[in-house]
Order: sequence, then structure tokens, then C-alpha cells
Amino acid sequence: MLPYILCAAASILVAALAVKLLLLKKDIDEIWQELGERLSDETNTLLSVSSRDKHIIALASRLNTQLRLLRAQRREYASGNRALKDAVTNISHDLRTPLTAIAGYLDLLEAEDVSPAAKKYISIIQNRSELLSQLTEELFFYSVTLTKEGGLCLKPVILNRVLEESIAAFYTEFQERGIVPDIQMPAAKVIRTADAAALSRIFSNILHNAIKYSGGDLRIRFTEDGTLSFSNTADGLSDIEVGRLFDRFYTVEDARGATGLGLSIAKKLTEQMGGSIYAKYEEGRLSIFLQL
Repeated sequence: MLPYILCAAASILVAALAVKLLLLKKDIDEIWQELGERLSDETNTLLSVSSRDKHIIALASRLNTQLRLLRAQRREYASGNRALKDAVTNISHDLRTPLTAIAGYLDLLEAEDVSPAAKKYISIIQNRSELLSQLTEELFFYSVTLTKEGGLCLKPVILNRVLEESIAAFYTEFQERGIVPDIQMPAAKVIRTADAAALSRIFSNILHNAIKYSGGDLRIRFTEDGTLSFSNTADGLSDIEVGRLFDRFYTVEDARGATGLGLSIAKKLTEQMGGSIYAKYEEGRLSIFLQL
């Protein structure tokens, strides 16, 4: 008789534990669903659970504490990022007026009868002021890009045409660096929904980066599925450096005339159009892949 009683008691205990586990699973699923909702919304609502289990209640309380901290950090980050955008916009805008004045006075000074040495110095100043103007424009465009979320004009664009125009715009720079681009493009038109001006900026920034750091070559491949690759010889890079190429203000070397914003802008614009961009480094060649 005793074995039957023990067996029945064990069965009841197992059944009770099974029910307890099912209730715990239900409570955990409830917390998981609520946590996902709270992380995605912008409200200050915290987790609420219907369970009376003290462990579940304690878990929800700790998650709420972390949720408060996360929201505070989000607000702090958003505020700091907005302040940075405003500062970059204001600085680049304020630099434009004096730079324009400097360029105007340099043009007047160049027309004057000055010594050969003075002409040499004027030429150096002009080159530096032009470089500073380019950097200022890049800073301004970067700040505008960040604040124009969703402001692109998306419509059908022939990628072949935009790429050809972008390559042609760098003809002089290719000649100066002795680079003869190896280009392969499909004969058929590849059409994607994109912003033509933003796309041109992406190609321009990638090509500019390739020319600046190329070992003397440039290979461009464009396939009918909308994948583009730009590769060039680039000795001495590490995986860490390649992984940071799209970080804002990052440069592979402390190069004069580099803000580290070119590829960051390209990445931002690409993602705004629903595309992807990434870099690979194999056997001394740096390749940037663009998928639209």
C-alpha cells in the first residue's frame, strides 16, 4: 500500500512542478515580449508583470532599473549627437565667409607686380586655402547628411550612367597619379530606386579615397545585380584599420587634407537608400563593396 501512496505523491509533485514550470515560462515570455516593446518605443513606460512569483517580480524590477539607465543614456547620446551636428554645421558655415574673402584677396594679390618669391608664397597660400575650403565643405555636407534623415529624393536611377559620370569627373586626378582604371560594367542598364545626387556623392567619395591611398592602380567592377566593387593596392593595412574605415573622423594615417568623413558619408547615404557598403582587405588589396 505504501508504494502506491509514494507513487501517487510523486506524481502529484511532478504535476505541480510541471504546472510551476509552465507558469514560469509564461511569465518569462510575458517579460520578453514587454521588454522588446519597451526597447522599441520612446515612452517612459516600464515593465509590468502579472506574476506573483517573487523571483519573477525581482527580475522585472532589475530589468526596469536597467531600462531606466538605458533610456537616460539614449537621451544623453541623442542630445550630444545633436549638439555635435549643430556645432559642425555652425563651424563650417562660419568658416565659409572668411575663406571666400581670403580667396578673393589672393586673386587680387596674384594680379599685382610682385617678386617670383612672393608669387611662390601666394601659390602655396592659394593651395592651402582651397584645401581648407574643400574640408569645410565636407564638414558641412556631413552635418547636412546626418540631419536629412529620410530627406532623399528617391526615384528610378540608371546606375551605369551615374558611375560613368563620376569616373569621368576624376579624369584629371587619374592622370596626375598615373592611374589607368580597369573598369568592367554591364552593357544593360541597371536601374535602382535611389537619389542620383547622393549616389554621385557616394561614388565620388569612394573614388577620392581610392586615388588618395592607391598604390597606383584601381579596379572597378559592376555587375547586373547592382553590386559594385572598387579595389586598389594598399600595402600595410591591418584588419582593425579596415574595420574602422567607415568610422567618422577616422583616417588610416595622419594625412594632410583628410577629415575621415568621406567613407562615413558614403556609408550613411548608402544606408539611407536601403543599400549596404563594406570593405575587405586581402593580399595587399583594399576592396570596397557597394550593394544597391
